[in-house]
Amino acid sequence: MRLPLPMALDHVNVWAIADGEGWVVVDAGLRTPASIDAWETALAGSLGGRPVTRVICTHMHPDHIGLAGWLCRRFDAPLLMSRLEYVTGRMLIADVGPAPDQGAAFYRRAGWSDDQIETWRKGYGRFGSAVEPLPPTYVRLSEGDVVEIGGDVWRVVVGDGHSPEHVCLWRERDGVFIAGDQILPRISSNVSVWPTEPAADPLGDWLRSIAKLRALLPADLLILPSHGEPFRGVHARLDALARGHATSLTRLERRLRDPARAVDVFATLFGRPVGEGLLGMATGEAIAHLNHLERQGRVRRMPGDDGADRWTAIGDIS
Repeated sequence: MRLPLPMALDHVNVWAIADGEGWVVVDAGLRTPASIDAWETALAGSLGGRPVTRVICTHMHPDHIGLAGWLCRRFDAPLLMSRLEYVTGRMLIADVGPAPDQGAAFYRRAGWSDDQIETWRKGYGRFGSAVEPLPPTYVRLSEGDVVEIGGDVWRVVVGDGHSPEHVCLWRERDGVFIAGDQILPRISSNVSVWPTEPAADPLGDWLRSIAKLRALLPADLLILPSHGEPFRGVHARLDALARGHATSLTRLERRLRDPARAVDVFATLFGRPVGEGLLGMATGEAIAHLNHLERQGRVRRMPGDDGADRWTAIGDIS
């Protein structure tokens, strides 16, 4: 089923798997009136009025967990998630502010203006507005677990980088793989550093997950992504994702022959202007690439007198 999103990426795919007299639902959409209407239509229509028996969330981003609590309470259904995704989601829902000074300092080091930081302060804590409160208990999913649904076995495969412990589900019997945001057909998932962990290397985590999935998964799987259309050819897609990031890192390193702030490298990484609505995600992704280059010893960071870090390449670059 496809639920609407009020943004440029205008949909999220969610899945219902027959489970006896009901359905196991994988992901839940954003908490909006439009998504609730879509669920009501599906529950009464294509899902035949049968109950939801379990709710599985691939990860804790609002377009995936937004209505999970609503579905769980409506059907008295348990929630299944990985531990890091559940506790991170609970933490972000509860964090309503005020905006921490450390967060403002993080964005100032990235090169944000006073006005941009003030806008961020005013909007801080909005995560919970898009998410129904999660149930106070959950069932933990971990790498290698098996989940039985409707007589079939689904294997849990965990990825990292886009989110901390992203759950994918693999029905090995016939090669169906619910990929969430871990493998998308046309775009690369956002991989960002956030103020809570400013020295993190999520891009390293992401690249290791790509290599893990490339080695683990057969080439002929049917991939069910959270955005875009189902597709085959997972090896080619994973190779393209790895190649794209390697190209971005090389291009960024060349750009840093001249010192630059994080906000100065958007054109190098994205090839298009970044509007204010995407500033946080673009900044997070830029810092993810910069932190990864720093971990590899390819760039260094230098504090500026204005509070913003300048990044510069180390050594000769061919």
